Amino acid sequence: MEHSLEPAHLEVKNLQVGYNGHTALADVTFTVPAGGLVAVVGPNGAGKSTLFKALVGLLPRRGGSVLIHRQPAGLTLYCVAYVPQREEVDWRFPVTVMDVVMMGRYGRIPWFRRPSKEDVQACQLGLDKMGIGHLARRSIGDLSGGQQQRVFLARALAQQPHILLLDEPFTGVDAATQEATLNLLEDLHHQGVTVIVSTHDLNMAATRFEQVLLLNRRVLAFGTPAEVFTPEHIHEAFSGQVLNIGGVMVVDQCCPPAEGGGEAL
Repeated sequence: MEHSLEPAHLEVKNLQVGYNGHTALADVTFTVPAGGLVAVVGPNGAGKSTLFKALVGLLPRRGGSVLIHRQPAGLTLYCVAYVPQREEVDWRFPVTVMDVVMMGRYGRIPWFRRPSKEDVQACQLGLDKMGIGHLARRSIGDLSGGQQQRVFLARALAQQPHILLLDEPFTGVDAATQEATLNLLEDLHHQGVTVIVSTHDLNMAATRFEQVLLLNRRVLAFGTPAEVFTPEHIHEAFSGQVLNIGGVMVVDQCCPPAEGGGEAL
């Protein structure tokens, strides 16, 4: 079944997520308008990865709701592309770059059918868009960190998503891949794709995104960068971990992370 590309409205109401008796997210509520460009920021352990996994059904919800296209997310996940953190992927798995990108088409390929010419073309287009078309037959484990990130972005493009979720896509990649990723996000945003990205880079969030969601197990602020990055909000979220050095916001990594350890899931 083919799905047309169209702007997606995302509405999260009173979302609650927990595991092993631990509350990771409590009463998280926010709405992203169709075609929004949003950065999700917060300290280690804030639940940014947990939020993304809950949105795509990889973690069960204890309460609340997620609506996409004003319908329950379970009915509309075909239109959501999720790129996890690189450290969560087993790069030793013996698959080629094209195999990985083709995974973005699985929701469109009927059972027991081989990929169509259209599927192959969509994958190749994604690879070419990310500048790695020549790597299609290479093993994914043989690539550099930046190349691997580009492969996962190509997979997301092949899916032709209405919503794109990227979890820390700028960590451990080269400057060229970072800039290529940002340019891609801008292009998708102008095409009406809803883009939500988690990042530790507060300056990038402030300068390259239209809205910022400040998270620390609950929503502390959501709005434009100017509305979110106030001294009060920053202090509440990071408990003094953020320093202002020459007008640049820097997270003090020497400070202990938020209660509960590292980044939740």
